[in-house]
Amino acid sequence: MEIKNLELAKQLRHELHQHPEISNEEVWTKQHLIDFLKKHTKLEIVDKGQWFYAIYQSGADKKNIAFRADFDALPMPEVIDIPHASKNPGVSHKCGHDGHAASLACFALEVDQKGADKNIFFLFQHAEETGDGAIQCASFIKEYHIEEIFAFHNMSGMAFHSINVIDGTAHCASKGMTIQMEGSPAHASQPENGVNPAFAIAKIIDGIPELTSPENNEGLVLCTVIQVNIGERAFGLAASKGELLLTIRAQYEAELDNLQKNIEALAQEQAEKYGLNMSISFNDEFPETVNHKDSSDKIRMVSLEKGYQLVEMKEAFRASEDFGHYTKLTKGSIFYIGNGENYPHIHTYEYDFRDEIIEIAVELFKGLAEI
Repeated sequence: MEIKNLELAKQLRHELHQHPEISNEEVWTKQHLIDFLKKHTKLEIVDKGQWFYAIYQSGADKKNIAFRADFDALPMPEVIDIPHASKNPGVSHKCGHDGHAASLACFALEVDQKGADKNIFFLFQHAEETGDGAIQCASFIKEYHIEEIFAFHNMSGMAFHSINVIDGTAHCASKGMTIQMEGSPAHASQPENGVNPAFAIAKIIDGIPELTSPENNEGLVLCTVIQVNIGERAFGLAASKGELLLTIRAQYEAELDNLQKNIEALAQEQAEKYGLNMSISFNDEFPETVNHKDSSDKIRMVSLEKGYQLVEMKEAFRASEDFGHYTKLTKGSIFYIGNGENYPHIHTYEYDFRDEIIEIAVELFKGLAEI
């Protein structure tokens, strides 16, 4: 690839890192990426509000393929001493989405300058961390009849520069689940005069191990207790309100749906038993991300052709990724570029995206565009 393009991408990555924005608030980030592409390419830019895409047109009779990068940051402070440290207090790019976006922008420069035999769509997506982004962008797939879509994620714990790939489920489906229960208050000396949600919530928690047991499920199924909030810090008052926050997760989306139904049924049963009003709400909903074998095989082929270490992943990531919204609608695959076995993990204070990965991502994307 052109050294000038790589240097521009590294500079862009550092600029993005200095101005991080959390999910659904990426105003500066999106505009900076658009300005970069307008300055350095002749690509058509389509601004969709919170997200955008650029298009390289090869011809109406050519195949339409897409490449996606996310660009939101995390609500975490920057504590490491780096020249391009975050200037936004309490927010930093601790997942590497700054590097993903810079890599896709660099790929766009290469395609714009050197051409391609396909219509290529460069999709820049907001709000991956909360699961809000891809579901809003997914209409783009049908609108342009996208035949295949690719993405990558940097990943620690994997050999540096290695390309890691898997067929089928790559990321578990998950969602946040909040169960609210309300009874009636009473003096702590006369709890029988009120309705306390503590016992119902305790029964729900106690039922989790059976619902998630490997004996009762085909794939991995998890339910993590995030927070239990019952009553107030007032020792003369029996609790009357309670809230249970759970994250439910499963390797297969059908089993996530089944787990949700079982927890809802258990919560309803306990609410009726104790005479409680009950409501359930959801946050951060992620689909199961499924890689199509044909697309993963192309990643394998390009990796070997370019001499990169290719690693076959043995299992899906428990963590979720909203890229699955795209692969529900068209062929596609997400792959992982290793940061190194001992490199700080994403979502930790010590982490920073490795600029060396940009060139590998761009070369993989270029190879995929040529198949």
